[in-house]
Amino acid sequence: MTTQLDRTLTYRLHQLHKLTDADSQSSYPERTGLSMSDGRCLTTVGTFEPLSVKELAAKANLNKGQASRAAQALVDQGLVLKADHPGDGRGVVLTLTPAGRKVFKRAMDMVTQRNAQIFGCLSDKERTTLSAMFDRLIAHARPR
Repeated sequence: MTTQLDRTLTYRLHQLHKLTDADSQSSYPERTGLSMSDGRCLTTVGTFEPLSVKELAAKANLNKGQASRAAQALVDQGLVLKADHPGDGRGVVLTLTPAGRKVFKRAMDMVTQRNAQIFGCLSDKERTTLSAMFDRLIAHARPR
């Protein structure tokens, strides 16, 4: 039996990703004044701070060069502070500035609202089950 491409999990995840990103592309600039990629990096810094550029790359699913450029763009906008890493003379630590915290709040409000819209067709039980399934799939897919 041949699997139809449009019934595969990876195809459907990609389709959902594209559909939801299309709305996010316009929502980030309207609600935060940031591009979607800068907004995602800001929310990552705000959620996991303090973190290094390498950690930002891992948490935001970027390569180190992309994370470094995004971090610098946020520093240049006065939203992120880049300080020397206390334990590593070559490394830096990223944290939000007071202005960054205000934009972070707006961005997270938008993320929360977007998730409610996307998953609004599911019951609470279905959302809980789907969340647990995603946790298992991500853990399974991670390199060991």
